[in-house]
Amino acid sequence: MNIDHAARAVIWDMGGVLVRNMVPEPRQRLAKKYGLTEPQLEDLVFANPISAKASVGEASVEELWNYVAQTLHMDPKELPTFESAFWSSDRMDEDLVDFIQSLRASYKTGLLSNAFSDTRQSLNSRFPRLLPIFDVSIFSSEVGLAKPDPRFYQLILDKLGVKADESVFVDDFIENVEGARSLGIKAVHFKNSQQARQAVLEELCSNGAE
Repeated sequence: MNIDHAARAVIWDMGGVLVRNMVPEPRQRLAKKYGLTEPQLEDLVFANPISAKASVGEASVEELWNYVAQTLHMDPKELPTFESAFWSSDRMDEDLVDFIQSLRASYKTGLLSNAFSDTRQSLNSRFPRLLPIFDVSIFSSEVGLAKPDPRFYQLILDKLGVKADESVFVDDFIENVEGARSLGIKAVHFKNSQQARQAVLEELCSNGAE
């Protein structure tokens, strides 16, 4: 008989959840300039052969952006401007950050993100409020593991000192949600800020509320 333990930790994805493309115009302009749709532009950056390696520390960020530049036949001098414009579409979800901060009195908080090697530095620079709200933050490029590898989830569980069924996890990619569920983690598929917050609260209330 399986008995759920009371939730002790809430673990969050970063990109597409806490930091999202909330001001699409810069990426839309870039996409139009290079004859792409916005999804095609994002796939070029996030779903190319180099980005997969960069996410686990097997390729540098410079190699990633050079691949993008070569694919678009871009003048290398334009690359810094391109990068800046691309990332300028991202904003931090202040309401979700407030929500996570409010959970800290009762729960441990974690950040588990598939991300490039410059992400921690970039977040500290652009969104200095974000990382301090987490007890543990792990980026895939720092440890050579990425979601949905079960070892990646287990790593943050170990660092937080909690069991899988004592944790709630939020991610925007269904394969990462299913990966967490396969370990016994209560997982929420992020669709929007309000939905995610409500779903997390429901999971927390259903665990150990009786």
